Amino acid sequence: MTDIRSNLAHRGLVRPRDRKILGGVCAGLGRRFGLSPWTARLLFVLVLMVVPGSQLLIYPVLWVLMPAE
Repeated sequence: MTDIRSNLAHRGLVRPRDRKILGGVCAGLGRRFGLSPWTARLLFVLVLMVVPGSQLLIYPVLWVLMPAE
């Protein structure tokens, strides 16, 4: 699991200490892809409406795998 975390950190996928609401996953994804945290959260909710369920599994997995800043 350490290799996965270091690989994600190397690619810029980290959970920020600031501007997070729950775990910082959407804020980290937004930062990585050049979006504001609120835009990333809105996209997450919109995708959740289109494809229900999968994000509820993906979010906790990313929360565990993405290293904190």
